[in-house]
Amino acid sequence: MTPNSVTSAPSRRRFLASTAVAAAAVAGGTPLLAACGGGNDGGKDGTTSGKDARKILPAFVASSVVTPDLPSKNGSAAGFTRAIDLGALKTSVPKKLGSGGDLKIMSPFWGTPPRGDNAYYTAMNEAIGISASWQNQDGNTYDEKLGAILASSDIPDVVVVPGWNLNGRIPSAIDAKFADLGPYLSGDKVKDYPNLAAVPTDAWQRSIFGGRLRAIPMPASYVTNIAPFYRKDVFAKKGYTLPKSPDEFLAWAKEATDARAKVWACDDLKWTAFNIYGVLNGSDKALWWDLRDGKLVNRIETDEYLEALEWTRKLYAAGVVHPDARAVKGDASNRFTAGQSLVFNGDLSYWYGSTAEQRTQKTDFEMGAFDIFGPDGGDPTLWATQPAGIFTFVSRKASERQIKDFLALADFCAAPYGTKEYMLTVYGVEGTDYTVKNGLPTKTAKGTNEVNGAYDYTGDPAAYLAHPDLPEIARLQVEWQQRMGAFTRKSSFYGLTITEPNRWTNLANDFEQLEDDIVRGRKKTGDMQQAVADWKRKGGDDLRAWYGKLLDDNGSAAK
Repeated sequence: MTPNSVTSAPSRRRFLASTAVAAAAVAGGTPLLAACGGGNDGGKDGTTSGKDARKILPAFVASSVVTPDLPSKNGSAAGFTRAIDLGALKTSVPKKLGSGGDLKIMSPFWGTPPRGDNAYYTAMNEAIGISASWQNQDGNTYDEKLGAILASSDIPDVVVVPGWNLNGRIPSAIDAKFADLGPYLSGDKVKDYPNLAAVPTDAWQRSIFGGRLRAIPMPASYVTNIAPFYRKDVFAKKGYTLPKSPDEFLAWAKEATDARAKVWACDDLKWTAFNIYGVLNGSDKALWWDLRDGKLVNRIETDEYLEALEWTRKLYAAGVVHPDARAVKGDASNRFTAGQSLVFNGDLSYWYGSTAEQRTQKTDFEMGAFDIFGPDGGDPTLWATQPAGIFTFVSRKASERQIKDFLALADFCAAPYGTKEYMLTVYGVEGTDYTVKNGLPTKTAKGTNEVNGAYDYTGDPAAYLAHPDLPEIARLQVEWQQRMGAFTRKSSFYGLTITEPNRWTNLANDFEQLEDDIVRGRKKTGDMQQAVADWKRKGGDDLRAWYGKLLDDNGSAAK
């Protein structure tokens, strides 16, 4: 699990797992998931790519409704670096596509769910032409609820599934429980829903489960979302220069750490170390594999993996890591904004979230993200993450009318930035959920609670970044992605949703804990080498052969 934790609840296109979410995804739910049924309806282990996928995928028709200030480049999101013009909002859904039918939708939620009859839900239903009711579930234990639901015969009409919950037997259960959307979206059929037609093909490829197009994806940039943030204001005040290599970083960290003053150079940087040393991406198990010299290699077998752990171990051993990171307690971003640690790694969205939060308290607060360097101080080798991370499914029991109503909902919610549909989906009802100050929409307390964790999970346009109140942050984020994207490569199973056979789904579950024990000095690097040997013996080599056959049969989707 990546360290993409935030303290606030996820919001539209900033859907972030807290550390608790990530932990629950690994530790929880296994007994329930084990009860999930296997696939049928043509469902199968493996994946679908190449010519078979082309028969399933929707056509791509780029949207021309709104033009971004910074077009996507090197896999980055597009950027809107100007304040939204409320007086010139465009229209991307000229007529209601919904038939007025009922939809029960289950979705994760972080915080206190709003009342079901609130003004936001009412306005969205009216605009789309549906009657949706929400079954919001605790996001921190969502995998447990999801496992129970999928093991039962009582499936809501629509279910949101975050990618980090696609563990255990959930992928095969998805094949059994959810409808094939291909008859409504494949090829030119998607043109009935223009905003969905503008969703990138890579994201749709990820929505193929068991040989069928089963989900609406939330598109994402494939550039790593884990940024090494630093306190730019403190660096300027102290006269620090940004380190350019692992050795320079360690030397700087020793200079910057002053435990008596409760200042440490950094928090846990394991995930940044993986990027520095060119370790294959760890966000999705299929991305752990890559074809090298004719043989599939798993990230845990590589020298780069051990080198990254060893460097992180050096940071801990040198005493430059905040002690709460060693104890795995508290929130890394809070230690960073409090000035107790000067560097931490987290989801790119922290750049906006922490800046917006801190500038109301500290006018001089400033954070940056330094460019990732290679192990020798040269260019890094970065590995692409998956181009979609959250999926929304429709029950196999849903009627055709319900499926079309759901697609109307998804199309409305996939409206691009700068449209009337976007404003309603993201900000809610003016005067109730947001007010306009100095020409900028600002959410009220009611809007913060209500316009969150519902419609915004069920449809999205191509990845973009926009912060009307802090437009310069959107520019910095996109430009960082563009620079890092230039060094990003796609591994053999990029863009594919792989359903591993059940007998191997938990094979690598203990590695993250072992990584943490090694970098904190509780285990030795040799323990990892032994774990890898055990992994091979218990099924890793068989899994390698299985992935190899997938690649032989289907080819890679990476371009």
